[in-house]
Amino acid sequence: MSLPDGVERRSFDGGERLATRGEPVYGEPTDGPWRVWDAGRSKLGAILELGLDTGLVGGESGLYLGAASGTTVSHVADFAGPTYAVEFAPRPARDLVDVAASRSNLFPLLKDARRPETYAHVVESDLDVLIQDVATRGQADVAVRNRQFLRSDGRLLAAIKARSEDVTRDPAAVFDDVLDDLRGAYEVLETARLDRYHDDHLAVVARPRDE
Repeated sequence: MSLPDGVERRSFDGGERLATRGEPVYGEPTDGPWRVWDAGRSKLGAILELGLDTGLVGGESGLYLGAASGTTVSHVADFAGPTYAVEFAPRPARDLVDVAASRSNLFPLLKDARRPETYAHVVESDLDVLIQDVATRGQADVAVRNRQFLRSDGRLLAAIKARSEDVTRDPAAVFDDVLDDLRGAYEVLETARLDRYHDDHLAVVARPRDE
């Protein structure tokens, strides 16, 4: 699977690492304009490292749910087009605003991803990609509620956290239930466990079903 334009594998400390061009954000190693995209701190970085077919080519417009302090979405903004970043917690959202200061295509929103009606007037429709990394129960419902922003052949790239759904159940069973809930609104194209980088997480690549 080829990487999107603006993302490269480059040599850092004697090994090949994913990297994007942009202002450093979280103390990551740099080499000139390039900065390491640490898959151990980024679910989307892990998805790319594992070679899933994300459909990303570079320049996409996107909505990022669960942006936190901006670790991953800063890399996305390095290679993407307009990128809307939703974060619910005020403290990390302040850090996200700082990250956006050096990225004119990154638009932070202090909003709840479970309530897309509160930011529908700001976020454009027919986006290319919806990236979801929210730590909340009902992750499938969040993806379904935000489907409205995706174009018909867009992509959902989700990192499903088993322990956010139910800390007592086997993660595999949790993932099966979440996928079942997603399939009413999305066609699931590919899945992969992210345990190499993130325990009890499942990567999901999907596209919207016709309404």
